[in-house]
Amino acid sequence: MNNKKNKISALIITFNEIGYIEKCIESVSFADEILVVDSYSTDGTYEYLLNQDKVRVIQNPFENFTEQKSFTLKQASHDWVLFLDADEIVPDALRNEILGAVKKDDDVVAYWFYRQFMFQNKKLRFSGWQTDKNYRLFRKSKAKFCDSKIVHETLDINGKSGILNEKLIHYCYKNYEDYKGKMLKYGRLKAVESYYTEKRFSYLLLVIKTSWKFFNHFILRLGFLDGRKGLIVCYLNALGVLERFKKLKKLEQKNKLPYYLVMP
Repeated sequence: MNNKKNKISALIITFNEIGYIEKCIESVSFADEILVVDSYSTDGTYEYLLNQDKVRVIQNPFENFTEQKSFTLKQASHDWVLFLDADEIVPDALRNEILGAVKKDDDVVAYWFYRQFMFQNKKLRFSGWQTDKNYRLFRKSKAKFCDSKIVHETLDINGKSGILNEKLIHYCYKNYEDYKGKMLKYGRLKAVESYYTEKRFSYLLLVIKTSWKFFNHFILRLGFLDGRKGLIVCYLNALGVLERFKKLKKLEQKNKLPYYLVMP
């Protein structure tokens, strides 16, 4: 890609992703720039990235997902950015579709990606994730992360959106403890988000929303067809909702946020 306007910056944020970041980096080797912002990993992730010739790595303290991704976006050298999680991989067919998309002479400024969720090395076909899609390829001059979301960050797009056919591969489930930790972390961050948007704790909502999360994903979204994998994932997703309400109650009782959770 010689045309400057077609060049791509691949952006990734990391924290302790050794064992996954290697494949992610390899899968975006077609990008004109690979930029990783690491939040002070302790498992060798940062040292690995320092030894990759094509990777530019910066360390930045983690406050929340939106702040970290907004910081990363500002560091990109090119207008077209491909924003991935460290446990996501771009397969060859999707790579070709991405390269074709940025060369198109049209008014599309952002593309949705569908994702294939992986339970370790096996496909998770249902469990609520079968229709999951996210913006992953977009022009940074036409997009910004919504300030009101600090987890499951949302892009505000100024322009027309498109959708790519090929799926991004997402290794969401490494092992039980890792996925549990991820869901609990998301739940706590969602509690902070709820606190700042003046959503209040309710025992009734705790029971209803936690139960609904499991019922919706395991029964209505066919998680039971994923067998044991589906049961585990749907249970842990519901656990994340429970954690959100527990943390929200604690925040209300303290009537103030601990210093490390205060949003800027």
